[in-house]
Amino acid sequence: MTEETKVEGNSLVAKLEEEGDIAADYLEGLLDITDLDGDIDIDVENDRASLAIVGGKLGHLVGREGEVLDAIQELTRLAVQTSTGERSRLMLDIDGYRAGRKAELRKLANESAEEVTSTKSSLKLAPMNAFERKIIHDTIQDLGLTSESEGEDPDRCVVIFPN
Repeated sequence: MTEETKVEGNSLVAKLEEEGDIAADYLEGLLDITDLDGDIDIDVENDRASLAIVGGKLGHLVGREGEVLDAIQELTRLAVQTSTGERSRLMLDIDGYRAGRKAELRKLANESAEEVTSTKSSLKLAPMNAFERKIIHDTIQDLGLTSESEGEDPDRCVVIFPN
């Protein structure tokens, strides 16, 4: 690794850590306003800031199928963008919802890949948001198959193809 690569990598991590700190401050303010308890964990994963609110009774902040979580994530991204002047790709998890959903989606991708391989025909999955589609695409790619998204949000879905 060159010295320049080390510096670029360190500056990216520093930038993402700053995003995480700004987002955590925003989320702490939100929890205070709503009088909710929760601890905020900050990390850097896959070249993006990653935050998780844990503890307390937070299920209602996830909402049906993660809709409230998605909205809070978007508001947090906007707060970071307002502070830094740059678009943020941060990920937010509340009460372990996204972590659990990742496991469900990986299982779905594995089962779907088995079906596509055995039937040798493509399979169209139900509509999903961008986070969910990415988990499916990554898992399918790891299994050696191909997939692509088709349609327009909110009806955008993944199609898995046989080899």
